[in-house]
Amino acid sequence: MLLAACGSLPKSPPPANADRPGSEQGREVVMYALSLLDTGYRFGGKNPEAGLDCSGMVAYIFNQAAGLRVAGSAADIARSGRAVDKRSLAPGDLVFFNTSNRPYSHVGIYIGEGRFVHAPSAASGRVRIDRLSSSYFSPRFDAARSYFD
Repeated sequence: MLLAACGSLPKSPPPANADRPGSEQGREVVMYALSLLDTGYRFGGKNPEAGLDCSGMVAYIFNQAAGLRVAGSAADIARSGRAVDKRSLAPGDLVFFNTSNRPYSHVGIYIGEGRFVHAPSAASGRVRIDRLSSSYFSPRFDAARSYFD
């Protein structure tokens, strides 16, 4: 009787915002991004030794981890890649935000479970993880792009 009761437990519904499985390159990008957590911020920074800004961080990680060249500002980077719906992000996708009263002024790397790695600003000081659902980033979300698959 006890076994029958265990077999009849209701199943949990799937999450409403389940991640796409992602690619090997996307996972490599995420691992590399996580290795740079706490790296200092520097406007225009393009390498960890000097400090990174958001687009410099993305360009550096994509080149080192996936051998892909992306360059320019966050807005420049947003012009390429394949559009991805926010509800079907995969690790390694790029997420773009309007943080300076202009579209695509900030970019981060989606790492899964609604979180992303980014180099926020001089005031924040360091590469860190934030949530897409945060009260700051949620209303500023512009788009997502994938470079893999």
